Amino acid sequence: MAEFDIIIRGGTVVDGTGAPARQADVGIRGGVIAELGTLQGDAEREIDADGLVVTPGFIDIHTHFDPQLCWDAHATPSIEHGITTVVTGNCSLSLAPIRDLAGAEKIVSMFGVIEDIKKRTFDEAVPFSWRSFPEYLDHIRRDLAINVGALIGHSALRLYVMGPASQERAANPEEIAEMCGIVEEAMAAGALGISSSYVDIDENGHPVPSQFADLDEKIALASAMAKSGRGIWQIVPYFPDMERELENIRELGEISLAAGVPCSLQPVLSSPTSPNAEEIMSALEAEQARGARVYGQVMPRCFDLNMRLSETSMLLFALPQWKAIMDLPVAARREQFADPGRRTSLVEEMKAAAGMSGALPFLTVGEVHSDANKPYVGRYLAEIAQEEGKEIGEVILDIANADELETEFQLKNVINADKAAVAKLIDHPLCHFGASDAGAHITQFCGTGDTTHLLEHYVRETGQLSLEHAVHRMTGEVARDWGLRDRGELKPGKAADIAIFDPAQVSVGGEEFVDDFPGEARRYVRRSSGYRAVMVNGELTYDDGNYTTARAGKVV
Repeated sequence: MAEFDIIIRGGTVVDGTGAPARQADVGIRGGVIAELGTLQGDAEREIDADGLVVTPGFIDIHTHFDPQLCWDAHATPSIEHGITTVVTGNCSLSLAPIRDLAGAEKIVSMFGVIEDIKKRTFDEAVPFSWRSFPEYLDHIRRDLAINVGALIGHSALRLYVMGPASQERAANPEEIAEMCGIVEEAMAAGALGISSSYVDIDENGHPVPSQFADLDEKIALASAMAKSGRGIWQIVPYFPDMERELENIRELGEISLAAGVPCSLQPVLSSPTSPNAEEIMSALEAEQARGARVYGQVMPRCFDLNMRLSETSMLLFALPQWKAIMDLPVAARREQFADPGRRTSLVEEMKAAAGMSGALPFLTVGEVHSDANKPYVGRYLAEIAQEEGKEIGEVILDIANADELETEFQLKNVINADKAAVAKLIDHPLCHFGASDAGAHITQFCGTGDTTHLLEHYVRETGQLSLEHAVHRMTGEVARDWGLRDRGELKPGKAADIAIFDPAQVSVGGEEFVDDFPGEARRYVRRSSGYRAVMVNGELTYDDGNYTTARAGKVV
């Protein structure tokens, strides 16, 4: 009988602790790392890692793969980017608990608005055969190829206990006690923590249930979570208004101190007006100074967006007439956007665009389908409007209607465009790497691939981060702070979640708009290159550019 299941031989081991890289073999037995060093024993399989880097599998702490895991065990394209663990249930939304099918429909509606995952996809591929959070975990854990850390959504929890009142008022003591019991049950079944939101709105334009919770409720829930010995409280702050966001951070400090738990907010971004996010970082440092554990989440890429009038766009949410049409089926949208009687009011409304909608003039024209639109490719809408003597709304309508609403408009190099500033945020000890939003907003961008982009740009191309430090930020650090104690480092006894890649070749591809989602839905993906293999709990799950049939993922 072989001494090891697998030996990875001759690779450069970067162990996830931040320690210097070293040459070593890695022996794996029973899904865990058994030994590191110069190994003499034999194995059922050996992997030649000469010239390659061997690291712990990467951890993506902010995803919305909750529905996708019902039909895609790999949470594609995560694993091909070295990711072996994804955290789901962020932004106050999870698929459990649900009281009944009416409750499920409300969750689906919120996912459709907030995360851009359509009802037709849920109808085709998400069975809602569960009611409790443990039952949902049991459903997904049967066929996982990737590890999942599942957060309980605060909005889902309030909706379950309070029904419509969850979007009207704070909870009373009896309701809080019921919610705490559900949290304790979920944590015992393997949940990783709780997520909440200060900013999101539902399909009716109303604040999601978590926004109606008071501080007493939040502390009670966080304390119930902490009884398990672990747990993270994750939130999306009210980022449109800086003062309110800073108040959210101060409240996170109160929750952390009262319940003794770490808190995390997403996203912390570099913007043209605040490249170093000074106010946010100062607020995080102030909470640290008084003993609270409050972290920001950062992403390495430019926060680029694509807009198609045939899909969903957060750039139009603040424009009621545009959004009302965007909520219609595509055929009805085409009719409404082409209606001369609607044109004047739509154009007038866009003249006053503010907030995220204020970025519309900075869109460029991407993929087009009609010959008439080909001369516009790569040009800014503001430039076209000035040249043709039109308003921005007219330009969008004319170009999109010529393409049956399939034109791709692109917002690029505005948010997180200052790479030197972003590198400083990534390097800050109060920021965690991982504000990807992978699995959400799928018709507007692909969040998966940030891990590869970090290795490609910040490590290899610019040297802004060392390989050891970059790997530590994607593995050992978040595993420690998020309570994933059995993984994140290459050490004997730790789970054999492992990425093997060529540091000179690892690269993330451009976004591709593909038709591979249930319910005839489409999404953007980013593929990888340079990865030799990815292992999940000791089993090869991605091997020489191909996904395998291994199903070794766990709820962690």
